[in-house]
This record gives sequence, C-alpha cells and structure tokens, in this order.
Amino acid sequence: MDTTPTNEGSPQYVRAEAVNQAGQAAPPMPPQKIVLQQPGGLFGRFGKFLWIALVVSVMVNVGQRIAYENYFSAADKIEEKYFSGSRRASDKVAIIRVEGAIMDPEGFVKRQIDRVDKDPRVRAVVLRVNSPGGTVAASDFLYHHLRDMLDQRKIPMVVSMGGICTSGGYYMSMAVGDEKESIFAEPSTWTGSIGVLIPHYDVSALLDKWHIQDDSIASHRLKLLGSPTRKLSKEERAEQRKILQALVDDSFARFKEVVRTGRPAFRHNEKGLTAVATGQVFSSNQALDHGLIDRIGFLEAAVDRAIELAKLDKEHVRVVKYARHMPGLIEALSGREARAGFMSGIDLGRLVDMMAPRAYYLCTWLPTALSNSRP
Repeated sequence: MDTTPTNEGSPQYVRAEAVNQAGQAAPPMPPQKIVLQQPGGLFGRFGKFLWIALVVSVMVNVGQRIAYENYFSAADKIEEKYFSGSRRASDKVAIIRVEGAIMDPEGFVKRQIDRVDKDPRVRAVVLRVNSPGGTVAASDFLYHHLRDMLDQRKIPMVVSMGGICTSGGYYMSMAVGDEKESIFAEPSTWTGSIGVLIPHYDVSALLDKWHIQDDSIASHRLKLLGSPTRKLSKEERAEQRKILQALVDDSFARFKEVVRTGRPAFRHNEKGLTAVATGQVFSSNQALDHGLIDRIGFLEAAVDRAIELAKLDKEHVRVVKYARHMPGLIEALSGREARAGFMSGIDLGRLVDMMAPRAYYLCTWLPTALSNSRP
C-alpha cells in the first residue's frame, strides 16, 4: 500500500487498485448493479395454483379410497391374540371375555362369539365373565347366540368367573348347559344375584319445590308409565306397580328357566332354586355349597378343563383371546372411530336411551348410569 502524507501529518491510505501506472488516482468505479431474479418454481408462474390443485386432488382420492374401504370392510373388527400353550398348535381354545355392564347386544361380546363360530380350529371355549349383569334383552340375546354357536359347532364350553359374575353375567354363564364340572369361580368371586329389577325414582316432590309441573300429553295415561316426574294418585300408583310387577315376574320366570338349563340339579328341585333366586349375592364358597358353581379355581384351571372336555393334548393346544381392532392412522383420523370419538360427548341419543324404562338382570344401585363401552 502507498501512503501520502496529509496536511495534518497523518498518513492516508489509498487502495492499490485505485492508482494508475502514472501514480495518479484512478477515477472511481461505477457502482455494481445486483439483479435478483425471482425463481419460476417447478411449474413456472402458475406453480402455486398447480400445487394447490395437486393437494386437493390427493385429498379427494384418499377420501374416496377410505369410503370404499369402509363400505366393504367388516364393521368393528377384532384381532386374535396369543394367550398360552403351544405357539405352533393348530387346535385352539378360545377365551371369550365378558367385562363390564352387559348393555349392547351387538357389541364386543357378540363379535367374539361370531369369530369363534367361523373358526373351525377352535375346539373349545372358555367364557370369562367379570360383569355385574345388564339389561334383560342384552343378556338373553348373548345367551341365545352363545348357546346357538355351541350347538352348531358341537364344542364344549367352560365358565371362568372373575371378581364379579352376577345377575346377567350369571345368566350368560348358563349357556354351559348340561356340561359337568364346567363352572369355575375364583376364591374371591361374588356371584348369584338371580333376579330382576326395573329402576324407578319419584322426583315429583322435588319438582313441586322448584315450582315445576309435569304437563306431558300422551295418547293414554299408561303411556307415561314409570315417569319419575308425574304425580300419581294412590289408585294410579297401585295400577302402575301391578303392571311393572307383571313385567318383572315374567322376566324372572325366564331367568329361573335359564338357570335350570345350566344347573341340572335345580330342574327337579324347585325349593332349592327358590332359595337361591332371591337376588342375594353369594361368595364363591357359598355358591359352591348351593350348587351355583362346580369348582373354585382360576382361569388356568378352567382352560385345563376345557382342553380335557375337548379331548385335546395339552402340549399341542394354543389358547387365544380376542382384542378390539386398533385402527390405523387414516382410520383413526377419518373413519368411524374419529366420528364416534367426536360425537361421544354430545350424544343425546345415548342419554335418552339411558332414561328409557327397562328391566335389568343387574346387581347395582344405579343401573341407568352405566356405560356399555367395555363389552
């Protein structure tokens, strides 16, 4: 670099490229012009609109594919899971699980029954019940389909009771029929509760306190049968109780008949059946003494008994159970599962259904608040 003294005596620096061969300062360079060219994109100037059209087209095609799959796919699929035994065996013992309140006749329990019915490799069934019961209609429906499946397939069934197997749960257990030594209960099981109830609450006095009057209009006074808000005269109350009691008695007679099919000892012992059909809940030891169960043992003992009844080799049997189908990402986001999850919090139909008067094979103090989400 060359230096040129300034008037003040301090050096001044001049860039070398700014000095010509004569030693004189070169004229200043013109400023550079920088031109920024906008990229045209993959599809040129209309690329943004084409990308939007492409995304929309993909979404439409995916939606159509989902609709097609939902139309032709089986509703509410279930999956088979390994439980115990030989992993390579072809002969199977299937565990059908009944858990929670029995409220939905077409729910998970029914799908398990259908799965067993269509599987020729299932040679025996263990009905695992951990339920306080449920509605008369759902309990009887599932009992019927269990009995029908066993009759068609000609395979044995053994019952394994969990913590509680009462009322409708016990009703379903009677599908074992005449099979000997076929009902097992755990040491801590509660069972029995053979009986029927129709829940009814009278809140008319509370409405009077709030100055609210039931002014429902019906085609006949009996159309309002069981209404919790309607104030009844003494005669109307007696008439209503007589009608409801007749419904209970009819369902109760059906319950006792079903017990006779699953407990042959009671067929000619009406006194013994009357003694246990009081709605009372029994411990497993008490139930054994009264003939309501055959043995005290856990699920593994029931499985062994099912293998024995099917005349299978324990070393060459695979024990399986069933689980609800877990949807994939697309199913979860756009299928029925997503819609069900969204609507579950605002399903007024479910609330109305809960309030409808009905009879229960159930052991509880608050039946109408139960959910049928488990079975």
